[in-house]
Amino acid sequence: MKHLLMIAVMFISTFSFAQSNTEDVDLIQSLYGMEKKEIVADFLALKGAQADGFWTLYDQYEMERKQLGKERIALLQRYAYNYGTLDDATTDALVKEMTTLGAKTDKLISKYYGKMKKPAGVKAAAQFVQIETYLLSVTRASIMENIPFIGELD
Repeated sequence: MKHLLMIAVMFISTFSFAQSNTEDVDLIQSLYGMEKKEIVADFLALKGAQADGFWTLYDQYEMERKQLGKERIALLQRYAYNYGTLDDATTDALVKEMTTLGAKTDKLISKYYGKMKKPAGVKAAAQFVQIETYLLSVTRASIMENIPFIGELD
């Protein structure tokens, strides 16, 4: 778990205040994803056909989650770029995008919970929701600890 948090912090610090390119984002998402998959595997401890069905869907979930992650990185970059000149319109647009991304993420988790119930079972699907929600919360908290609040640096 420590390694995952270190990757998340590295991810955040790299992209919150600097320009990035797609290859950097993909590399860090890949490292985060591999470490994350190990944690999920340890937490769920699935076997046989139950595991096969789950991991097929989990990989599909991760592809969609990574796209939302790229959108979140772009949002953080816009926040950092505009921080010194935030007016009401820009701030409102950033907040709306942030809440929309949060809703998309919640909807994605719910969608895959529904898909995972049949092949993996309700318990494993519920565990997926628990661990995913936990990891997202830790990552979001780390982001908030590493970016200034609006007006903090004025």
